[in-house]
Amino acid sequence: MISYIRGELAAIDAQKAIVDVGGVGYGVFMPQQALSLLPQPGNEVKLYTYLNVKEDALQLFGFLTKDDLEIFKLVIGVSGIGPKGGLNILSCMSPDDLRFAIMSGDAKAISAAPGIGKKTAEKLILELRDKVDIEDVLNSAAHGEEAGQFRGEEAESGMQAEAVQALVALGYGNAESLRAVRKTSPECRTVEDILKEALKYLF
Repeated sequence: MISYIRGELAAIDAQKAIVDVGGVGYGVFMPQQALSLLPQPGNEVKLYTYLNVKEDALQLFGFLTKDDLEIFKLVIGVSGIGPKGGLNILSCMSPDDLRFAIMSGDAKAISAAPGIGKKTAEKLILELRDKVDIEDVLNSAAHGEEAGQFRGEEAESGMQAEAVQALVALGYGNAESLRAVRKTSPECRTVEDILKEALKYLF
């Protein structure tokens, strides 16, 4: 298994990046959103990869973060969704957006991906709902590449999770509660502060 590859980005085409590793060019299929975030060819890149073994081919699928790779693995673990289908879904929505859709049962958003029908989207939600929770999204925000927008400390992540749970207890949905908490200012230092500010986004 190839866990990741690091090398010089040689080229980018419509579906994949070509990474030169020791003189060998690896073609790595990537989501469109990830391809758009790659640096200019000639720069070094590190991609977390999934190797798909077929009878007639070996295909590498690459992602910018471990979190992206993990959600991809969850998606292709759903019966009826292969690596290309998983790539199509993550080309249309970020891992966090996908988690929101799963938590809120938004099959319409998922079925917007090419080749993913409504029944397949509903099946994905059904099979992954118990595998995706509030902590997943908060932790990915805290430790991902865009973590600077959010609180990076685990204790603060725990306060966010507690605030989300409190909002759900008040009758708000998981997804909308999480979105509201994610919008709160880093200046909020207690669960009560987070709740007060999050409620402003919910009214």
